[in-house]
Amino acid sequence: MNPRSLTASLHDLCAAAIAWMAGYALRFNFDIPPSFVEAMWNNLLWAIPLQAVIFHGFGLYRGIWRFASIPDLRRIALAAGTAGLAIPAVLLMFQRLNDVPRSVLVLHPLLLVLIMGGSRFLYRAWRDGQLVSPRRFNAEPVIVMGAGGAGAALLRDLAGSQRWRAVGLLDDDPAKLRLQLQGVSVLGQLDSVARVAAAHQVATVIVAMPSASPSARRHAVELVVGAGLKALTVPALADVLSGRVTAAEVRQVELEDLLGREQVLLDNEGLKEQLTGKSILVTGAGGSIGSELCRQIIRFAPAKLVFLEQSEFALYSIEQEFAGQPVCCVVGDVKDSSRLEAVFAEHKPDVVFHAAAYKHVPLMESANAWEAVRNNVRGTLNVARAALASGTSEFVLISTDKAVNPTNVMGASKRLAEVVCRAVQTQASATRFVMVRFGNVLGSSGSVIPRFRQQIAAGGPVTVTHPDIIRYFMLIPEAAQLVLQAGLIASRQQEGGQIFVLDMGEPVKIVDLARDLIRLSGFTEDEIKIEFTGLRPGEKLYEELLADGESTLPTPHPKLRIAKPSATPDAQWLADLEQWLAVPSRTEADVKQGLKARVPEYQPSVH
Repeated sequence: MNPRSLTASLHDLCAAAIAWMAGYALRFNFDIPPSFVEAMWNNLLWAIPLQAVIFHGFGLYRGIWRFASIPDLRRIALAAGTAGLAIPAVLLMFQRLNDVPRSVLVLHPLLLVLIMGGSRFLYRAWRDGQLVSPRRFNAEPVIVMGAGGAGAALLRDLAGSQRWRAVGLLDDDPAKLRLQLQGVSVLGQLDSVARVAAAHQVATVIVAMPSASPSARRHAVELVVGAGLKALTVPALADVLSGRVTAAEVRQVELEDLLGREQVLLDNEGLKEQLTGKSILVTGAGGSIGSELCRQIIRFAPAKLVFLEQSEFALYSIEQEFAGQPVCCVVGDVKDSSRLEAVFAEHKPDVVFHAAAYKHVPLMESANAWEAVRNNVRGTLNVARAALASGTSEFVLISTDKAVNPTNVMGASKRLAEVVCRAVQTQASATRFVMVRFGNVLGSSGSVIPRFRQQIAAGGPVTVTHPDIIRYFMLIPEAAQLVLQAGLIASRQQEGGQIFVLDMGEPVKIVDLARDLIRLSGFTEDEIKIEFTGLRPGEKLYEELLADGESTLPTPHPKLRIAKPSATPDAQWLADLEQWLAVPSRTEADVKQGLKARVPEYQPSVH
């Protein structure tokens, strides 16, 4: 027996002795006759060892007092009840039952439960900081929004915190008004946050509503920020309940929390069938989308996950993240067809996710235009042909909404990559080519959000190109999950050359994102100014998910639709394109003229 269990055992034996003597004292109104005093001590000498055996038999020392709970109290009650039956039985056996008043036999187990259970819960309350502690009065007062499961878990964790002290709850359920949760009262509805905060001198509000809809969470955060208070939020309820994190691990509200994206429902069984035990290759594996695809794929236990990446540092970073997993790191450029042929011949991937691309619109617009075309178009053709040669069953191209009615070189090159995949599909019998279009991914490398954060940290101003510019946004994990789901749907339909369009929700004004980020950073627009700099080369006010003449068809997944593209080009078109791509260098004007000839909807912007 370890020292902790030995201490607990000695405590319980002392509790048993005290309960036995207290039973006599209560029976005789604290004036025990001398004859009964002698009988009390004589019977105690064998009653204590008997109870020690019973306590160990019921496993009272397998629990940890720090986390004493209802199951522990149940075991104590059962052990005390058993002792309450065993003691009279032994007394009867030795014909000494007349030495013990009947009321003592009833009082003893009741007092035993009270002493043993009470001491455990008192110890837990002390360790949790729920007893009076001078340090608790120095903790910062906070209001908790949400009187549900997450709120209860948060209050339990905050009870032992020396940093925060919950002074009230807010919840829109009128039935909860003035009720208490973990000893903290529900003081009003969410829209009363300013009044309640002023009354209790609170500067911080924790939004504990992880199971609420994104719009409800956004509304709650807007109420907090609008009242000039600091907004924090809790982890996902599933993570709290699983024990991966505690509810007290609160964090600042991020822009992602306000985007209003619903959780993606995946066909996990179907994805297991598609990915488990297979060889999977991801190009651009070190990028924002590529690395998240790898994180999602590894959950389905592929036999091998091949990272193909041009950047040595990006490849090193993702290799460190996936240490110990069945991965293979390959340095390679998608423009190098010989390297691709060797990699595909060695690893023979069953499924390929092609995420490698140049995607920064202004950088790819002028001096780097031909490099964008070579990487995004020539690279896609090289990967597609390597997949065909190695017997890959499925090829998924990551495309973009900028490929729709493009006004810039990057968008036109991605549109051309889509057409290339459809053209190659006509030459393939065993390989399905699938294209997935979606909009901006919040927080990806090169996106607007990291730049906004840097500008706010520097004291401003935050620069936005145009007050009316809007974009579709989604989260990186959401985009990666829907890419996997699109590939699964295509494999089940046994049809290649399809373009999947993701449900991007409602477009968001970039200036509204900037305002949200300024407020979440604890500033006002008077402190951090917003400046409009004008549209950049190749940039347009809004993006589209369907080109002129395209329509969509539904799929089994509510967030995915299939675009019905225009006619597929023939083999001669593909041969002409290869001849055009074979030239090592072209001028910007030549590039845009060639793109216009091959992507009729491309209309270069003029600024």
